[in-house]
Amino acid sequence: MRILAGYPGMLAPMRSLTLPTLVVAVLCLAGTASARTTSLRFARDGVVLNQLEREALVTACGPVRIQLRDPYYQRQKTFRACPLGRVLELGYVALTLDPASNVFLRALDGYTQSAPLAKLRDAGAHLAFEDLSNPEGQGWEPIDRKQVDPAPFYLVWTGADQQDLHRYPWPYQLAEIDIAPFEREYPHTIPEGAAPGDAAWQGFAIFRSQCVICHAINGEGGRVGPELNVPRSIVEYRPLEQIRAYIRDPSSFRHTSMPAHQHLRDTELDALIGYFQAMSQRKHDPGNPHGH
Repeated sequence: MRILAGYPGMLAPMRSLTLPTLVVAVLCLAGTASARTTSLRFARDGVVLNQLEREALVTACGPVRIQLRDPYYQRQKTFRACPLGRVLELGYVALTLDPASNVFLRALDGYTQSAPLAKLRDAGAHLAFEDLSNPEGQGWEPIDRKQVDPAPFYLVWTGADQQDLHRYPWPYQLAEIDIAPFEREYPHTIPEGAAPGDAAWQGFAIFRSQCVICHAINGEGGRVGPELNVPRSIVEYRPLEQIRAYIRDPSSFRHTSMPAHQHLRDTELDALIGYFQAMSQRKHDPGNPHGH
């Protein structure tokens, strides 16, 4: 879920910005990054270990033609793509990777999403590098609400049960894959000290999987959607029922491309609110070093 910039405290779909992608995002804002960038970086703990140019990667990965119903385009699309598992092998050659490792997928526009390595090795995951649905020579069809160019790479999923944007990452303009612990990158998003079994931990799991891609807690996480905890927590200035209702059905509040979260049960919404309340007592404001 994402909070809509310009409407403090409300949630809407945006692409997040994290510090490791700041330079890349600046290039993108200059309007030429997508055209110039044709490589994919492979990092570990924020350190780039390898970088493969598009043509070299395509030659080595064994590209295939795939068809799927794309949740962004909302129709059948045909792409030329490589199995993501093979791409990971090529990028992290000679490294033994723990399937339980956390992976950050970083895009040119600053969007960052995390996923377990084991999920990215699923047979349905593919790295698309050519839009075969578009007339030859016309490149990629513009994607999403902002109608941007998805190049250089777009992570797509071919399984019929893998089109859910809430459960599977679909980053376009993919520029870097970084294997790093979630807690290392975002330590101040964790409800440290909360009792085992406290709802705050379940809410943290939901925030981690569905919110951090766009929003920050204590300055850590997404940079496009509003910060949710400092200097004031969302639960300190928005009625709880309004927060719940907006997360559930944002279009009932305003026109937005944020998807509804009808899949979240009432108990899950309660847990997410519990997490926000717990973090409101655990403030760490990097923008105000004298106020924690």
